[in-house]
Amino acid sequence: MLQVDTCYRSETGGRLRNEDACGYWQAGPAACWVLSDGAGGHGSGDLAARLVVQQVLQAFQAQPEVSCAQARALLQLAQQALRREKAAGATHDDMHATVALLLLDRERELGVFAHVGDSRLYQFRQGRILRQTRDHSLVQQLVDAGYWPAGQIRSHPQRHLLTQAIGSADPLEISVSPQAFEVLAGDVFLLCSDGWWEWVDEAGMESTLAAHPARQPVGRGWLDAMAARILRVASDRHDNYSALCVACSDDRTLLASGDNRY
Repeated sequence: MLQVDTCYRSETGGRLRNEDACGYWQAGPAACWVLSDGAGGHGSGDLAARLVVQQVLQAFQAQPEVSCAQARALLQLAQQALRREKAAGATHDDMHATVALLLLDRERELGVFAHVGDSRLYQFRQGRILRQTRDHSLVQQLVDAGYWPAGQIRSHPQRHLLTQAIGSADPLEISVSPQAFEVLAGDVFLLCSDGWWEWVDEAGMESTLAAHPARQPVGRGWLDAMAARILRVASDRHDNYSALCVACSDDRTLLASGDNRY
């Protein structure tokens, strides 16, 4: 059975409050990790993120199933919870949230991920990115259509405009991994808000991971190294930045693979 080590870091940055939230739950072979980035007036952004995380974890605890259908259902439940909250309070009518979700079956050594918005999930194998989510954003649509280079997605002036978010009008587009995928010992997952990946690009993620001492568990040190990069290069008023790291281990031999984006 796969062993997992979890750590996280969530910082306010240059903002007045932290509107990111994250959490995880594990019992037996089934485990769930979720990270959400909220937005909205009157302090409703942090409420939105907390509601998403709470709803996902509570629903997974009630039915700890690792499948693509379950991942989709969990985020649909979060959508319903946020829509109800918006309908109940006039000050919450503009709140919404992005989310990244990871489910692991440690016994079968399989994983599933899902996301909405521009919170991201990355899977690393042998220090290189194997999979990553594709943003629900205007800039990603421009990249897909060939109107903007993928390597400059962080510099577009409208990079924060979302095409999908939890709490937006139905029907909600939820992106889920096409099928459950194999997870190997040595694989590392990173769930992060846009305030994190905006300042640490993919090359920076890989280089800081490669610099991590081989005999030390991946996790806190890697997150701290990336956070130090953010503090060096980010503007004074930069966004909240949060990340969850999930490091998998046992005595298996690692295998290399290609890159996939969903």
